[in-house]
Amino acid sequence: MNMERFTISLSAELAREFDELIRARGYQNRSEAMRDILRQHIEEQRLRVQKAPQCVANVSYVYSHHERELADRVIDLQHHFHDLAIATMHAHLDHDQCMESLFLKGPTDRVRACADSLIAERGVRHGAINLVPVDLHTHRHAHANETDEGAHDHEIPHHHARPKS
Repeated sequence: MNMERFTISLSAELAREFDELIRARGYQNRSEAMRDILRQHIEEQRLRVQKAPQCVANVSYVYSHHERELADRVIDLQHHFHDLAIATMHAHLDHDQCMESLFLKGPTDRVRACADSLIAERGVRHGAINLVPVDLHTHRHAHANETDEGAHDHEIPHHHARPKS
């Protein structure tokens, strides 16, 4: 990958705070931290102006499994958006509270609709969504770990989701 250098000017205080931030987060240098910050803002803008028709996402949320019919409503909602759902991870936080992460892939507007509906569900707390814009590539191919004798094309084309940045 070709890298392009550019220089920025910061006040001494902002530079000091930035250095504290990169140390606290474990970055090796300012460049790595700056690249991550730029990627985050570029992707947020891309999502805001709908220049990212496809995305992958993680929706995380907490709920009480004792709350009347909430678990059923959450599952029904996931089934309603079954074409987007890749997987769900469920963790028991204590005797009552559960945390789930729902992994989604598909059109950004539908992924947002699913996430917003889930987070707005009565009883769901601490809901958050992390959207990553992607380019989807549909194709057939043999997988690299298969030998020549075992290599095969997939009967059904499948998608690879590559983050945009």
